[in-house]
Amino acid sequence: MTTFNIGFVIFPNLTQLDFTGPLEVLHRLPECKIDIVAKSLDPVPSDCGLSLMPSTTFKDCCQLDLICVPGGGGVVDVMTDRETVDFVRKQATGARYITSVCTGAFVLGVAGLLKGRRATTHWAYTGLLALVGATFEKARIVKDGNVVTAGGVASGIDFALHIATEIVGEEAAQAIQLSIEYDPAPPFTSGHPDRAPASVAALVAPIYTKRREVYRAVLQP
Repeated sequence: MTTFNIGFVIFPNLTQLDFTGPLEVLHRLPECKIDIVAKSLDPVPSDCGLSLMPSTTFKDCCQLDLICVPGGGGVVDVMTDRETVDFVRKQATGARYITSVCTGAFVLGVAGLLKGRRATTHWAYTGLLALVGATFEKARIVKDGNVVTAGGVASGIDFALHIATEIVGEEAAQAIQLSIEYDPAPPFTSGHPDRAPASVAALVAPIYTKRREVYRAVLQP
């Protein structure tokens, strides 16, 4: 079996679960090789204080079969970072899957990879997808051709299980799900604005108002 090369693009101030959630699923695929790719091999700080260690650099990375871009506060800087955007664009030309979690979708977007595509992202930013030529589809995981986008943060685990199903089949993907005991039973049903109580939504929504405007300023200067 040919090795399946998976690469996660990491950058300062990313949301670590956007990355580590799908990583935990995908590294369990048979005959796969995982690369954690960054500008240099220096530790990369996440938004929760956990530093991450790259395994290779943009310069030395092989051609990936699957490229995944996580989201987080650092996306604002990445969108204007030519080196990172060029790497994603170049890898996408030969990748079997071009993917993102959360606001990582906007890195794909500024690389021109979402034009004319259906896509999703974190619920607070879906209204900005049109600025990168994408059509928002209300779903946790959206697949349009070889482009797969996932919603916010925890949806990265669901996304990875969908990808695993395509690569190794349903039974093997279920075996991965069982091995990580992914059997979510949250204490609340407030994980999406459609289901969250209005009082909870009112607490959270203002947090994202300014953040959206920062994204908009980059995407629509």
